[in-house]
Amino acid sequence: MTSLLKCYFPQILEWFPDIRTALVADFLLRWPALTTLRKVRRETLLKFFRAHNSVRAEAIEKRLEGIKRAAPLVTDGAVIASSVVMMRALCSQLKTTLAAIAAFDSEIAALCTVNDDFALLKSLPGAGRNYAARLVVALGTDRERWQSADEVARLSGIAPVIERSGKSCRIRWRYFCPKFLRQSFHEYAGESVKHSFWARAYYEQQRAKGKSHQAAVRALAFKWIRIIYKCWKTKTPYDEVKHLEALRKQGSSLLTYAANHPA
Repeated sequence: MTSLLKCYFPQILEWFPDIRTALVADFLLRWPALTTLRKVRRETLLKFFRAHNSVRAEAIEKRLEGIKRAAPLVTDGAVIASSVVMMRALCSQLKTTLAAIAAFDSEIAALCTVNDDFALLKSLPGAGRNYAARLVVALGTDRERWQSADEVARLSGIAPVIERSGKSCRIRWRYFCPKFLRQSFHEYAGESVKHSFWARAYYEQQRAKGKSHQAAVRALAFKWIRIIYKCWKTKTPYDEVKHLEALRKQGSSLLTYAANHPA
């Protein structure tokens, strides 16, 4: 849709920063080209936006003014006609996809309410319902499946691969793994930096060592897997205070680093 709009109706991308919405799909199904849109009355457009719960006066006025001043990118009838046919097809597909996503979200929400592990994993800092649901799927419900956190780290692709040949040794990330698992742990670790004191300190420590953002997040994800596995295996909610106290008792250098490098 973005590529097609750039070729014949680029103003849509300016008026609607996110085109992956029912509002944009319905808008383009009704007015798929600037030539048809320019003929529409202001009252009709206002009614359309209100019907789609777009009520921000500033945004609406910006769109209306843009429509009034807009100049067509192309005037070739053949180009516009073929683009309109394709755009209508894409918008219909988009609406079907959005409806399917909403159905999936509803089903996932219903399943989460009856899953005991959902509340357990939701206790993780920054997990919320989205990451908690993904982590439930990543770990599963069979607690005999995993015998250690290292198994989870290796299968998910978070644990690196060590290759040895003679006297040489190379460490690289895993190419072959369930991408959903790796993405779930990796993305949660990145989100946890905003919500967990020790996670932020660890991430900043890794960055200070010269690691890239992605490498630092993977290293943090490796730490989180051990914690998440323990909570999941023992059915114990995560407690940030208890974890920090455990780090203090262990004499963790992480707390020293955090004390010397306050955010």
